[in-house]
Amino acid sequence: MNFRPIAFLTGLLLSALAVAMTPPALADLIEGNPNWLVFVAAGGLTLFVGVGLSVSCWQGRGFNISVRETFLFTTVSWAALAAFAALPFVFADLNLSYTDAFFEAMSGLTTTGSTVIVGLDFAAPGLLLWRALLQWIGGIGIVVTAIAILPALQVGGMQLFRAEAAEQNEKVLPRAAQIASGIGSIYVGGTTLIAAAYWIAGMNIFDAVTHAMTTVATGGYANYDASFGVFEGPIIPLIATVGMILGALPFIMYLKMMKVRVSVILHDPQVRGFFMIAGAFIVFVMFARSVEPDASIIQTFSETIFNVVSIMTGTGYAIGNFETWGAFATPTFLALMFVGGCAGSTTCSIKIFRFQVLFASAQSQLRKLARPHRVAPARYAGKPLNPETINSVMAFFFLYIVSFLVLAVALSLTGLDGITALSGAATAISNVGPGLGPIIGPAGNFAPLSDAAKWILAVGMLAGRLELFTVLILFSARFWRS
Repeated sequence: MNFRPIAFLTGLLLSALAVAMTPPALADLIEGNPNWLVFVAAGGLTLFVGVGLSVSCWQGRGFNISVRETFLFTTVSWAALAAFAALPFVFADLNLSYTDAFFEAMSGLTTTGSTVIVGLDFAAPGLLLWRALLQWIGGIGIVVTAIAILPALQVGGMQLFRAEAAEQNEKVLPRAAQIASGIGSIYVGGTTLIAAAYWIAGMNIFDAVTHAMTTVATGGYANYDASFGVFEGPIIPLIATVGMILGALPFIMYLKMMKVRVSVILHDPQVRGFFMIAGAFIVFVMFARSVEPDASIIQTFSETIFNVVSIMTGTGYAIGNFETWGAFATPTFLALMFVGGCAGSTTCSIKIFRFQVLFASAQSQLRKLARPHRVAPARYAGKPLNPETINSVMAFFFLYIVSFLVLAVALSLTGLDGITALSGAATAISNVGPGLGPIIGPAGNFAPLSDAAKWILAVGMLAGRLELFTVLILFSARFWRS
């Protein structure tokens, strides 16, 4: 294991994070808020460490980084970024401990959206912008990771997309850099369009920009304690719904649309599966809410589609408290947390393609039972699935459920009630944001939780964001053997 390239690349990322602290500092300076000094101090410390790592580990002409080292770098870099991104929250006048600050930073970078900050309506603009920037950075970061790195590492069936990303070899990161440059303009362009739409719909320019960042990243950080409930009318939630859907679709498809034809995205099985599942949940929730007395059809539909898409994509925005919609709401939204969007998007959770691979495998087994001598391979996108991919997806499902249960048990041991522990585990490993129940539900906050619970949730966020295998393999003794 060569640690020098890992330290060098982590140092570069920390240096970039330090530069990213400049816009929040300027925002506070323009507003006359003394918190601008917070970002200067945090940025200076982060830059010092980042440059120090890079300079001390520089190897001249360059280097190759192996698959094993890529596993380690991916986890270490995300954890290190969260550790230093927490500094502005610690230094600011929010009275946050480092545990709370790290939780907030990890939630931001993993685009989870869970928060421990109370009184967002009165927070300094620099801090609000920093929260949005963290999610925006995390969104583009996970797209690059999911498209360029995870397929080469054969993580959880992601090798299905290797032909569109990187070949399985020892040179993963250079290919990742090429892909990052390709999707960067699309990511920036999408953010700009959503911000313009928000502004035209009535948001002020600051809210429009910050909410556009967290929308395209499907992150869910809002500038107000009531999330999107502060905006009147159906137009702004509708724009947010469209933005969340765009963030949930494969970004590689947008490149294909530009190079081939627009209709190519409609032929992607993930995209069709996403709309089918989302549509089914929306119809079910609308039907269940039809018994509500004096309910406006337009308002009911707007709230339903917004909250269903928000939870399914792991964004975590909320309009009102959907737990008050009846007894069906809790199990329905708990199930939605495990769905997610498409591979190669900014979304999280299990993801559509894994459900499709599992379904195709089950269909194949049923055909073989009906006709034992018939050759009926499982197919995805019209192509036969090799056993390695199917086994990888099944292993991911098993590990996902086990990790969820372990997190839930660990949270319950900290003194949390059943629904808070279960939904907290689900929202962490699925990177959704709000949980369920009176404490961490859509009308609640994660601030009342103990430090132990917050660290458990932070670990769950990181593992869930990096598709479990990338983190858990580091705890294997065999991984560290030569």
